[in-house]
Amino acid sequence: MIPLALSARVERWPIAGAFTISRGAKTEAVVVVAELSDGAYRGRGECVPYARYGETVEDVAAAIEAMNSEIARGLDRDQLQSAMRAGAARNALDCAFWDLAAKRAGRPVHELMGLPAPTVLTTAYTISLAGPDTMAKAAAAAADRPLLKIKLGAPGDPARIAAVRRAAPNAELIVDANEGWTADNLAENLAACAQAAVTLIEQPLPADRDDALAHIAHPVPICADESAHTAASLSALVGKYDAVNLKLDKAGGLTEALAMTREAQRLGLTLMVGCMVATSLAMAPAMLVAQRARVVDLDGPLLLARDRPDGLCYEGSHVHPPAPALWG
Repeated sequence: MIPLALSARVERWPIAGAFTISRGAKTEAVVVVAELSDGAYRGRGECVPYARYGETVEDVAAAIEAMNSEIARGLDRDQLQSAMRAGAARNALDCAFWDLAAKRAGRPVHELMGLPAPTVLTTAYTISLAGPDTMAKAAAAAADRPLLKIKLGAPGDPARIAAVRRAAPNAELIVDANEGWTADNLAENLAACAQAAVTLIEQPLPADRDDALAHIAHPVPICADESAHTAASLSALVGKYDAVNLKLDKAGGLTEALAMTREAQRLGLTLMVGCMVATSLAMAPAMLVAQRARVVDLDGPLLLARDRPDGLCYEGSHVHPPAPALWG
């Protein structure tokens, strides 16, 4: 068998304006792309290192490149799952392995996995955290979209969600607090979201202080994000959360993400599939997992000033499956 060559590179993609959550703002998406090549075919995977999980761009790129010798000696995708910890670096490599397998076989990844062909999905569109008036203006501009994801997690959130609801009266609203609430303001914020007819709230409390969720009635379903990483982490969510946000960068790739899907369904947790701000190359493999999700949040490329060539086709909030030239 021809040994595989591995390379990694860092790319910077400007964001249209700024993307703001409770932990801060950024004006560009910094991604790491892994490529595997056998000389005839090339597979790619993209990841977003996330400081919340102790990842840096430099460390993730180095972790990918450190696998070069093992991959040259024949390490495959199955062995990768135990050779690297879950996280962004393994995600990029796992997705690159799947892409390469599809290119070699001349068949799409969903066929290699025995899954149905992916279909067009409706994605959420994110409204960044800002003052109530600014968020209302952004929501009004996107009010014709069927699903809006509202970033909260700062003092004054009840006023923010009320302003957004007035500006987008017909859209379904989901909220992401990014661990920005506390046990003291949880009840007030939950009530404000219920008043605004929000249908899902992501990670209201810090992951290490979310036990309070087991002891408070919540009129809106609550979804774990920072509290959920791999399939093994899901059983601890039962009783605190109603849903789980699956992201490939947290799971460490498409392989583990599919295992998480099965485990979430076994535990009775509703599935949401989310993303970091990244290009279509990062969204493409997530489209396969998102086919089973109640909520899809794969709007990363819509927040960029530009996407990569052969990117996903977005028609409003409808996102089409990837073309082989992009991935899979």
